[in-house]
Amino acid sequence: MGKKGRGRKGFLKVLYENRVAYVYIAPFFMLFAIFSLFPIAMGFGLSFFRWDGMSAMHFIGLENYLNLFRDVLFWKALRNTLVIGIIAHIPILFGGLVLAYILNAKLIRGENIFKTIYFMPMVTSSVAISIIFMQLFSNNYGLINFIGSFFGFGKVNWLGGDGSLIKVAVIVMFAWKWIGWNMVIYLAGMQGISHDIYEASRIDGASHIQTISKITIPLLKPIIIFTLIQSTIGMFNLFTEPFILTNSSWTGGINNGGLTLMMYLLNKAPQGGTAYGYASAVAYVITVFIVLFSVIFNKMSKDRQPVKRRR
Repeated sequence: MGKKGRGRKGFLKVLYENRVAYVYIAPFFMLFAIFSLFPIAMGFGLSFFRWDGMSAMHFIGLENYLNLFRDVLFWKALRNTLVIGIIAHIPILFGGLVLAYILNAKLIRGENIFKTIYFMPMVTSSVAISIIFMQLFSNNYGLINFIGSFFGFGKVNWLGGDGSLIKVAVIVMFAWKWIGWNMVIYLAGMQGISHDIYEASRIDGASHIQTISKITIPLLKPIIIFTLIQSTIGMFNLFTEPFILTNSSWTGGINNGGLTLMMYLLNKAPQGGTAYGYASAVAYVITVFIVLFSVIFNKMSKDRQPVKRRR
């Protein structure tokens, strides 16, 4: 009891001695509690209720979650989201690394110009980008079909047909948007690596591919994991691009080909319907997926060293 009491007095004493500092940072914590903690707690509690935003709330326990996992459309949205994200991450990661290495190694001139060009998609309006890509993948007047006609290919209904090719357009746009972001971050990480290491590899006769695989990637592993988590969050928040490409369809176009989890959520509330409790349950399921992927990626970033046995 004595030690516990002294610990409490010590905490209160530190709190009193730094009271001025705590007064200065108090507004941040108050705003954080009002605009962040309260909505998070309220949303989680709302997921256990049936509420249309107007009438009284009815507690239904886990019914929203059970109905969610029984909904075929939810699994379709989850599958579309994962397919888009997994395939798009291949050019996002490898393309970002290659572009960053080219700029860092000064294999081309005008480094700053290329950095600006590659990063522009990230700061450009998603709506404007989506409209441009909708024209590129248009069936009758699209640039992609126009170029394909010179090589003898017929018209491809990318955004129509049975809806299976909508994901291709979304994947191309998603990768095109994020590759510049990753490139800038990888380039900053590469510039933090000592040039002596690269010089030593060149003296040993290492090729550019060997330099990337044996030196750059291992040293950039924490940064790569960070960008992987960031783009994964972007994957689960994917909404504007497929929404515009499918002509503002809340169901993801024909046969739900472009339906993502975020579109599925917003279709329940507040845009497509008033099932706020159900939409809250979807939001927290998406949160669980993001946390799960983040934990897996963080586990991957830890180097496993063999434990030496004591003799």
